[in-house]
Amino acid sequence: MARGPHSTPRLLRDAAVAGYFYPASADALQQEIADCLATATRRSLPSAPPPKALIVPHAGYAYSGPVAATAYASLRPLRARIRRVVLVGPSHRATFRGLALSSADAFLTPLGAIDVARDAADLLRSLPQVREIDRAHALEHSLEVQLPFLQTVLDDFQIVPLLVGDATPEEVGGVLEALWGGPETLFVISSDLSHYQEYSAAQRIDRATTRAIETLDVAPIDGEHACGCRPICGLLCVARAHGLHATTLDVRNSGDTAGDHARVVGYGAYTFA
Repeated sequence: MARGPHSTPRLLRDAAVAGYFYPASADALQQEIADCLATATRRSLPSAPPPKALIVPHAGYAYSGPVAATAYASLRPLRARIRRVVLVGPSHRATFRGLALSSADAFLTPLGAIDVARDAADLLRSLPQVREIDRAHALEHSLEVQLPFLQTVLDDFQIVPLLVGDATPEEVGGVLEALWGGPETLFVISSDLSHYQEYSAAQRIDRATTRAIETLDVAPIDGEHACGCRPICGLLCVARAHGLHATTLDVRNSGDTAGDHARVVGYGAYTFA
């Protein structure tokens, strides 16, 4: 809890993986993100319209940060326009039915606090597939690792943090539709791709997942293809309904970034516009 002068107490969700997935020092964190974004800018990336949604990985920055940065670099022209970011990722530590909201008023990172859009969260409570489950958020990294990137590339914005448990693509899509909004709203889907495959096998699986994402085809995407398969499939359903097109910015794995080739994790960055 935090209390400022003449204010009511605020419930803060503390950073759970600072110093583990990314630096705990604000200066070191800013430098690592700046390095990732600078590398992404130098890469020859496909041109795409301003995105309505992103799919980005969520491993430690040494592993997936360079891939995630290719998507976050695409937000720079939208720095002053985006005011609400709907963050949707898988739950790694808690099992539950539907989607989980947090009761927190703000999420903390070493770069500061980001307010939760309480009006949007209140709206979602009317949906039967959404519940407030703080235990799911307490130690979860899939949303947290996105926050410092967003704090770097955007100005003033609020978040709607959602973790997905046992939910259908239609249930996830219904939540996204409820918050669709206009150009002020961005959706960020947090997901790694294949897990713990040999390098060439991972490349094969990740190519198939990329084809499915590019064609907005939910059928082939399951847990073998992406840990965030449910959030991804929910986005693909809604993207098809809204006539969005997917652009692949980067697909690599931990063997390309900071690991060996024996057992790798796949990472992909995609925009939807």
